[in-house]
Amino acid sequence: MRPFVRQAGLLCAVTSVAVLAAGATPAASRVQPAALVVEGTVVPGAADCPMFPADNIWNTDISKLTVDPHSGAWLRSMDASTTFLHPDFGPDPGGYPYGIPYAIVTSAHKTVKVTFTYASESNRVPYPLGPDTPIEGGKNAPADTDRHALIVNQTTCTLYELWQARYSADGSTAGSGAVWNLRSDALRPAGWTSADAAGLPILPGLLNFAQIQQAVRTGQPITHAIRFTAQVTAGAYIWPARHEAGSGSSATVPPMGARFRLSASFNVAGFCRNSQPYCADAKAVLVEMQHYGLILADNGSNWYFQGSAYPQWPDALVSLLKQIPARDFAAVNESCLMVSPNSGQARARPGCPIG
Repeated sequence: MRPFVRQAGLLCAVTSVAVLAAGATPAASRVQPAALVVEGTVVPGAADCPMFPADNIWNTDISKLTVDPHSGAWLRSMDASTTFLHPDFGPDPGGYPYGIPYAIVTSAHKTVKVTFTYASESNRVPYPLGPDTPIEGGKNAPADTDRHALIVNQTTCTLYELWQARYSADGSTAGSGAVWNLRSDALRPAGWTSADAAGLPILPGLLNFAQIQQAVRTGQPITHAIRFTAQVTAGAYIWPARHEAGSGSSATVPPMGARFRLSASFNVAGFCRNSQPYCADAKAVLVEMQHYGLILADNGSNWYFQGSAYPQWPDALVSLLKQIPARDFAAVNESCLMVSPNSGQARARPGCPIG
């Protein structure tokens, strides 16, 4: 098993919306018919594709769940009392914006065979990877960095994700690869990694500037959790994660899949002056964190949360998002929402409400 110890804050390529894609669709545990109107969170740039079903755990309001009994210990392990959240995205004077890029493609795009380092836990199907695919860190990113490549085939609503991706006309390679049907709640097999250490998809956990702008413009909240990292994680994972990449005990450090939310008592209204540039945008993210929270998905710097690579991320907004205190978060226990251990579908029950 690869260690999946990574660094946050790498330079990332500009998000590209290309005309591409194809490939096999993984089996679904529960699939939405393609004719249904998309509800809930949609893929930015592919409005006919859901970012997984509306009842998926990524899209579930966890604001009313009980606090996990390990919350205090997990917060201490991540230095929450002295740490502020860090947006792992934004503009960069070196040319590439920070963040994780993704491409929107169609079934017209050529697909290629990819050779994987961790082939036994990768979906070995043709991937719509090409010279036009944006790579995290840019085409010349060092080989020992994440080099994520995320691709959505909007024809089939299929998500392809690669870790340490490298395209070559002579043969493309990656550390690992995962494929999801975005209309399905199906999880990866238990114990399998993905392009992320937790065995989860990356794209649904990326903060997207277009989503923030829409929330400010319409008053409708952003309705998905955000991916984040911790320096030390347990040698365990909890639903909906499928893979671990740590060595500690879950009694003292968080496992992959742990969910954290911003306190309901946090003073969102007083976070910044309404006249301050991008104050409304920052408040939209705070509300998202109160209702949908953060999902621990990888090893990296404590409290780094991820967004899509986007050249228009304003410095003023990124600066505001650096002022969110980690001490105002708590871990919640979302296990009661699970319908099946092999599905990301979430369902409320008596004593286990969805906000």
